[in-house]
Amino acid sequence: MISKYSDWVVHWRFIIVIVCLVIAFVLASGGKNLVFTNDYRYFFSEDNPQLLEFENLQDTYTKNDNIYIMLEPSDGVVFNQEYLAALKELTEQSWQIPYSIRVDSVTNFQHTYAEEDDLIVIDLVDDIASLTSEDLAYIKNVALNEPLLLNRLVSKSADAAGINITIELPGKNEITEGPEVVSFSRDMIKQFEQSHPDIQVYTTGIVMMNNAFPEASLNDIKHLIPFAFAAIVFGLIFFLRSISGTFSALLVIILSILMGMGTAGWLGFKLTPPSASAPTMILTLAVADCVHFLVTFLNSMRTGMGKISAVKESLRINFGPIFLTSLTTVIGFLSLNFSDVPPFRDLGNITAIGVTFAFILSVLFLPALVAILPFKVREQADKKTQLMQRLAEVVISRRRTLLWSMGLIIAGAVALIPRNEVNDKFVEYFDESIEFRRHTDYVADKVTGLYSIQISLESNDSGGISEPKFLEKMSEFVIWLREQPEVMHVSSVSDTLKRLNKNMHGDDEKFYALPADRELAAQYLLLYEMSLPYGLDLNDQINVDKSSTRISTTLKTLSTRQMLAFEDKAKSWLKLNAQDINAVVSSPAVIFSHLAMRNIDSMIVGTLVALVVISLLLIFALRSLKLGLISLISNIAPIGVAFGVWAIFDGEIGLALSIVAGMTLGIVVDDTVHFLSKYLRAKREKHLSAEDAVRYAFANVGTALLVTTIVLAAGFLVLAMSAFELNSAMGLLTAITIIIALIIDFLFLPPLLIALEEGQDEKNIVPELSASD
Repeated sequence: MISKYSDWVVHWRFIIVIVCLVIAFVLASGGKNLVFTNDYRYFFSEDNPQLLEFENLQDTYTKNDNIYIMLEPSDGVVFNQEYLAALKELTEQSWQIPYSIRVDSVTNFQHTYAEEDDLIVIDLVDDIASLTSEDLAYIKNVALNEPLLLNRLVSKSADAAGINITIELPGKNEITEGPEVVSFSRDMIKQFEQSHPDIQVYTTGIVMMNNAFPEASLNDIKHLIPFAFAAIVFGLIFFLRSISGTFSALLVIILSILMGMGTAGWLGFKLTPPSASAPTMILTLAVADCVHFLVTFLNSMRTGMGKISAVKESLRINFGPIFLTSLTTVIGFLSLNFSDVPPFRDLGNITAIGVTFAFILSVLFLPALVAILPFKVREQADKKTQLMQRLAEVVISRRRTLLWSMGLIIAGAVALIPRNEVNDKFVEYFDESIEFRRHTDYVADKVTGLYSIQISLESNDSGGISEPKFLEKMSEFVIWLREQPEVMHVSSVSDTLKRLNKNMHGDDEKFYALPADRELAAQYLLLYEMSLPYGLDLNDQINVDKSSTRISTTLKTLSTRQMLAFEDKAKSWLKLNAQDINAVVSSPAVIFSHLAMRNIDSMIVGTLVALVVISLLLIFALRSLKLGLISLISNIAPIGVAFGVWAIFDGEIGLALSIVAGMTLGIVVDDTVHFLSKYLRAKREKHLSAEDAVRYAFANVGTALLVTTIVLAAGFLVLAMSAFELNSAMGLLTAITIIIALIIDFLFLPPLLIALEEGQDEKNIVPELSASD
């Protein structure tokens, strides 16, 4: 059947090339529909319980998506007229940012004090030009002793202050709304910096983080894909030593990427940093199919075979293995659909589509193109083939030593896997080449952090937050939170009520306490709210019917493990000390922390499903249960060893690495399939012994395996250079796995095959001896 197919391809080669190009460009036109999403929520599935909790929390109160701007004066003095004037100027300008609903800073903080029987509510910093040194000292004293300001809008050392702009996007067009906010903010800050060169400005916040995702993706596309192409071109020229062969492979690679990404556009996929790495993956994986076809084709011509005959021979030998390896690779990437992270599902599906097109092009377009292009190949022995033959002799002669030593190394590395710990820091998804990461780290060191936990306390009674018992429990909880080493700042309405109670008692410090009467507390809140200007109300802390209140806790930069431990600690305190209060604990940091754990659980299932499907497929394709089980060992071992190596040098498994096992399973199978297919061909067609079959496999596919491994590893190592940690860690561990897979297939699989064959031969000798007796 393959022979007839190869005759058909060669006969219609010109038409096949033209039709493939037309189809490729039609599919590629779908690329115009690809857009980047700017919302971190896209990392969570719609039924993610932590996300649903957070969305309910945001619906109850105002949203807390924000831009945080920190201003640091060169002289390190915040409380002087020049700096406060600049801070007030930028605070007022920040109201012009699109979709801003609230702006908070030291200058517009609603300061309260008593004047006879009246409650006065004014901006803490008002008429700056008339401020005396005593006024500045008073403002500084208030700011540094106000729980709602310290470590949130002003640093403890009073050398930097911030502006927090709350943003509520309409959600009508997520592609344009976020970038519009960021673009306006950056232009505003640029103008401010020109007017105030002695003040350094830093930006962070959820909106800036959202915008960093597409910026990281575009940065990768701009730098990594060209670098990967350059590495591939160099590798193909070096290993193939054929201009026409390199050109053919590159054309297949380019068309595979265009068709894969174009189809993704037609299907409505959105791009995120993980899915934006699909072109690099398709590029890398498409090379493998091309190399196997071209190496066999060129070797056949070097032995004196004509070009057309060499095309047919290469198709005959490689069609089955290329189909099988492409299928297993597709299965591996489709296992990412078990992931709880939609961008990883998109990555798996887009790459699977690209690999499918790469297979079709490799067995249809590539042979037809090669049959058309001129090839000049000298008849000579391939030095790389000779190298493989020498390696085969070493492996065969030392097979027992290699079998035991490699077995012990594999077992030892696998034993180290439990030393890996699930851990992540979502801010560190971006490396320090990304401005958002640099600014966020600096702001966290100076004033306040990006990590937070929002805690909603529900009284189940309209107006119930004014109940003294409720207020007392809330105050105790706030005091407990401030005592925790992870906490930088706590914002609670209990602090406002204490301040109001003091104000209404002539600013007597003895009355800095919660009102003892429900009606009194409710009156204080009503009086205060009526005095607040537009945009600075208490809707961010209290719901409409005043039955629940939100405590906003800013945390230091915590790992996944630390964040989940803090969440459990907070919930345990509430369960033990406030049984009558319903509490909801959530935030972006919390749901990202749970996501890593959820994704590992879901990907364990996905990897097991992929493993079972691939194993059954190999048993069927190889027509041997024994070889199918052997292939299972050589396919699982590289993943186990790679995670063992990771435990030695890093030891932390984050969101990205949770998908590596399923993804690489389909890739590392390729080496095993190609080696075993040649081994079986030698056994079944040429009736060679196990040792000679190993020699045949090394001679016929060893070079191709070496070349594809180098190319695959290089491609994923390019991905390891990504500024987005999810991509870089995934690329690095995948490259390590691919390299280990080749070592195992060269040094462990052949000795294992020979050992099993020798064991079978010994069993067969016994009945022969009995018969002769």
